[in-house]
Amino acid sequence: MCLPFAAHAASFDDIGWQRVSQLFPTATRWSEPEGEYQVRRLLAGDSLVGYQFQSLQVVDIPAYSGKPINLQILLDTDGRIADAYVLEHHEPILLVGIPEQKLHDFSAKYQGVMADQRVVVGNTSDPEAVTVDAVTGATVTVMVVNEVIMRSAHEVAVSLGLIEDVSNRPHAPAVVKTDGFTETDWQSLTGDGSVRRLHLTWTQVDKAFADIAEKDLQGHRQGRGQGQHQRRQGGESKQGTFIDMYVAQLDPPSIGRNLLGERQYAYLQEQLKDGEFAIAVLASGDYSFKGSGYVRGGIFDRIQLRQFGDIISFRDLDQQRLSDLYIDGLPELGEMSIFTIRDHHQFDPGSPWSLELLVRRQTGPVDGVFTSFELGYQLPERYVERPAPSAEQLAAIEAANRPMWVNIWYQKSFQIGVVLTALLVLMVILFLQDKFTQKPQFLHWLRRGYLLFTVVFIGWYALGQLSVVNVLTFVHAMMQDFRWELFLIDPVIFILWTFTAACILLWGRGVFCGWLCPFGALQELINEAARKLKIPQYELPFAVHERLWAIKYIILLLLFGISLESLATAERFAEVEPFKTAITLKFDRQWWFVLYAVILLIVNIFTRKVYCRYICPLGAALAIPTKLKLFDWLKRRKDCGNPCKLCAIECEIQAIHPDGHIDHNECHYCLDCQMTYHNERKCPPLVAKNKKRQRAAKQDAGQIPVVQIESQA
Repeated sequence: MCLPFAAHAASFDDIGWQRVSQLFPTATRWSEPEGEYQVRRLLAGDSLVGYQFQSLQVVDIPAYSGKPINLQILLDTDGRIADAYVLEHHEPILLVGIPEQKLHDFSAKYQGVMADQRVVVGNTSDPEAVTVDAVTGATVTVMVVNEVIMRSAHEVAVSLGLIEDVSNRPHAPAVVKTDGFTETDWQSLTGDGSVRRLHLTWTQVDKAFADIAEKDLQGHRQGRGQGQHQRRQGGESKQGTFIDMYVAQLDPPSIGRNLLGERQYAYLQEQLKDGEFAIAVLASGDYSFKGSGYVRGGIFDRIQLRQFGDIISFRDLDQQRLSDLYIDGLPELGEMSIFTIRDHHQFDPGSPWSLELLVRRQTGPVDGVFTSFELGYQLPERYVERPAPSAEQLAAIEAANRPMWVNIWYQKSFQIGVVLTALLVLMVILFLQDKFTQKPQFLHWLRRGYLLFTVVFIGWYALGQLSVVNVLTFVHAMMQDFRWELFLIDPVIFILWTFTAACILLWGRGVFCGWLCPFGALQELINEAARKLKIPQYELPFAVHERLWAIKYIILLLLFGISLESLATAERFAEVEPFKTAITLKFDRQWWFVLYAVILLIVNIFTRKVYCRYICPLGAALAIPTKLKLFDWLKRRKDCGNPCKLCAIECEIQAIHPDGHIDHNECHYCLDCQMTYHNERKCPPLVAKNKKRQRAAKQDAGQIPVVQIESQA
């Protein structure tokens, strides 16, 4: 079972070993955590069968709640993911929302995926990528889980040598220039890096083995034979040169032709196939890089080439013995060979590589110890030409280097575009509200359409339902470790919060509650339909109504207080919001949550927005900064409230006091009062004014004939 709260390591170990037993039934024990990532080796007796680690030891990526998700990940010895199991999370949608089993089912899809594969949540045009389906209602959470699993598995697999680190491998290998030959000497080639040198003395080699012996002695105080590591067979330490080795890449003419001569270089180029390259290894001294134990058909066990984490070994068919070199200033050399790098190694001649010299020292009749010395090489830049990456490669590089939240924004670009367009339309309505409210029938239908869009698209499709949990998370982030990535991870929620914050300063909380809250819009549409069906409506006396306002503020304070002790506990109590049930999960939930949401909607049939008016802690949280509202664009007359009570009576959420003033903490900005304000046939002050004007006009019209009669007389 997933643990939603912090647990002791012992509990995690118990769960972890249960998973190990299921996935690796032959495993009998695991080692103590080792290395930077605290990796345990899974052992069947003395045989290694896999590895175990917790993702939190590798990556720390905040999820939707602002807290990281911790998974146990098991790897087999080939670098393949054997299991990914959630140990700890704080996701509100999964705490008391979507069943946790769905998250376990999602993470189980990674079994069998290689740690170096690309996994995409949803669809992709990349034919080599593995795709996994998202969990409905928790898309952001599973995208974080995907990132956590694949990044941590890749890091650990690379550190263990199970896969290569291709992060620095170019998408297109460099091309060696075949023109521009310049005649030169040995000193010039060694001076410009075309030829690299590794000079080892016996003293240096003895010290390397002594260091190994000392390390073994510290790690195995009860071990055997450590003292022999630092002595060569034969007794006293020898002086002088152990090996003086030179390495050069022969493909550029200015290197190959100068070393081999024109005819031998031309012959070498004829022998090389496409994608193959040649290096020269030259040496003198007491140690042979080929070795006396080499046999035909075998592998050279004293040298190997490494590039991008790949090990390239050489066989007898890859080697040609050199009898002579044709260049001025060449030192005396005892061994000279050309080694061919075959095309299947995907060698890049323009990227750095190293030649490793392996040295074995015998410590007993059959025992020995190894150490290696590395000679780094990179072909000088003037010898290579780097092709420009294609548009697809540039796009892949850009996508790989983008932060996770940026990739999420790209994936949700359609939702973002639609929401931004809808918010632009709402801005036009708000700024031109005086014009729109003079056409009440048109504005009524426009508002109904917008509310329907809010429920269907913003709520059910884009899952853009804001919650008091967002407020609590923001407050805790401000108090602790604020990171923008935490809020940018869900673009629709981020855009709606940004717009809501701006609207609070300009118009108050009413713009969100009246236009952009999916659950509020659902309530209003249901109540609108009830009124059309002539279902009786009931309102509480205003004195009772305004006292019930306090309930939502009390709920908010309780949730905030609980969050100071445990944010996860506060998220559970935040289920007082029916938003997850009715909007995010579309009523696909346990029956008691569905019953609670349905009861609120049924009550709403008889009196509009009971939940919003009296219970909603999010509305209370938005009402507090509404005190900072800069403008008051809802127009009132001196007659409002005294004697006229029409707007107060008609306000369907009772946000207008009997004295006529609008309580902006409770107003949902439906603009009904403004439609009445501009309606000359409905607003009593305007009706009275029009009647007075009409009477005056009639009187004026009646006085004209009297004057004419008098003049005739």
